[in-house]
Amino acid sequence: MCRGQQQSPSRHAGLSEQRTACPRRAGPCPVPPRGWSRFGHPGAVTYSLNRGGASLSGAVAGGVAAGGRRWQQRGARRAGEPAPWRGGGQRPRPREEALSAADRAVHLIPVNSVREDGLSTKSRKRIMPELLTEPPAIDPVYEAHVYCNIPTIVERSMEGHAPHYFKLVSVQVLIRHGDRYPLYAIPKTKRPDIDCMLQPNRKPSHPQLEAFIKHMSKGSAAQMGGSLSSLPRYPSHSLCEMGELTQTGVVQHLKNGQLLRDIYINKHKLLLSDWTAKQLYLETTGKSRTLQSALALLYTFLPDFDWKKINIRHQWSTIFCSGSCNCPMRNHYLEEEQRRQYSLRVKNNDLENIYVDMAKIVGIPTRQLRASNPIDSLLCYFCHNVSFPCTKTGCIDMEHFKVIKRHQLEDERERQEKKLYFLYALLATHPLLNQTVNRLQRIVEGKKEEVFVLYSAHDVTLSPVLSALGITDARFPRFAARLVFELWQDGKRPKDHFIRILYNGADVTFQTSFCRDYYKQSTKPMCPLEKFVNFVKRDVFLIFNSSSYYDACHRRPL
Repeated sequence: MCRGQQQSPSRHAGLSEQRTACPRRAGPCPVPPRGWSRFGHPGAVTYSLNRGGASLSGAVAGGVAAGGRRWQQRGARRAGEPAPWRGGGQRPRPREEALSAADRAVHLIPVNSVREDGLSTKSRKRIMPELLTEPPAIDPVYEAHVYCNIPTIVERSMEGHAPHYFKLVSVQVLIRHGDRYPLYAIPKTKRPDIDCMLQPNRKPSHPQLEAFIKHMSKGSAAQMGGSLSSLPRYPSHSLCEMGELTQTGVVQHLKNGQLLRDIYINKHKLLLSDWTAKQLYLETTGKSRTLQSALALLYTFLPDFDWKKINIRHQWSTIFCSGSCNCPMRNHYLEEEQRRQYSLRVKNNDLENIYVDMAKIVGIPTRQLRASNPIDSLLCYFCHNVSFPCTKTGCIDMEHFKVIKRHQLEDERERQEKKLYFLYALLATHPLLNQTVNRLQRIVEGKKEEVFVLYSAHDVTLSPVLSALGITDARFPRFAARLVFELWQDGKRPKDHFIRILYNGADVTFQTSFCRDYYKQSTKPMCPLEKFVNFVKRDVFLIFNSSSYYDACHRRPL
């Protein structure tokens, strides 16, 4: 591991299991009462109350920050219970009440039948259950469904919302790469049979996927830093390589780019048709999946994708610490956090029993199974709706999956309580946040460069940024997650600038530690820029009883 590149403190270490049978399908989806509009997906059908043009929206489809308040219809029925009919005349047939096909998730089907040790899987049922309502309590299967981020689900977003007299002057976006093939394989099992060739006629797809493929083959004029020029511009293997971006991952970011284009380009004119390379700042880690995710988003976002104007910088550190990676105390808090994780894991007898059972199924020692990080591989099976692996001894099933995922959720909850990860996150992300603040200040001073910024990164990049900002209720970064910083100028008082922070389309500005109290006295739906500046330039160091980043990185706690 190179200097500054941090090991994931919580690499989704808790998601692995299979479903031997899908649960009984729920009954017809309820028809929303008058005044309510339905939005969401098979994993989260929620309702928003519309009064006077305002929408009290809850968790947006796909799993936005968990801190978003959910507004749901009262008196929710149990699954399978028919909706009471309040209209006149004869009750409609269930078919007429059911969701349209467009509201249902489209699951990927493996290219070939998955076989393991000669066992046919043709008779085995698909493992992705169709969840019609968001469960009232945390449910491991629902959370895994959110994590997959199925791109066929229509989302609503709050990006670009401000009073009419405000002007948008800058946008900075931090993304996680899209859906990928596993980084690890479960020993003695066949790898999931997923096709990474891009095929526009295969679901999930995007209207611009075919044009994207053609355009990416002409990228010789682009400027790529470091080793990026040697990486492929798009995935192209019939059987995915380890860690390779899938077609789902490409489509996720084509969709992200289109959404942001509609808001920032078409509506707010952030970039005009004659945009220049100096107006962009693009940076990615040296993995093909992050480079390809950035290119997919840019292709549908930019007014005109011109390779000659594309200059992507290479960032060797997954925490984007650049020239400020020497921080002993950051490493200290990371080690303490990993000890906390280990302590929680060894106390979980249910988890240990599941690992023992899975190890027997695949015929390896329990320690070797744990070391293979089975959740990483099983998430691929889950998200692509492929049956979990089987051997002659048995099959990994949904109960295994639930126990491991539930442990992960418990780990994330304890992580927030113990604060070790928070201290690590403050020091790990300060170089990136400081760069963000400096750029915003330059724009406020009148410089017109780098008005759109894109960092293409990993879960271990986004997760500590969310923690450092104090957004404690945010879900673990899903595939193709996006964190957006918007800079706005007050048209009535041009010297005043404000920021909005959005996570997967949800406005989390007032969930941040530095603007949480301001919400009580604010008359505007955003946070003064100086509060963000003071947090990064001063308040972070006070937490460590220090006055500078260097001092905080080298001073041992009392």
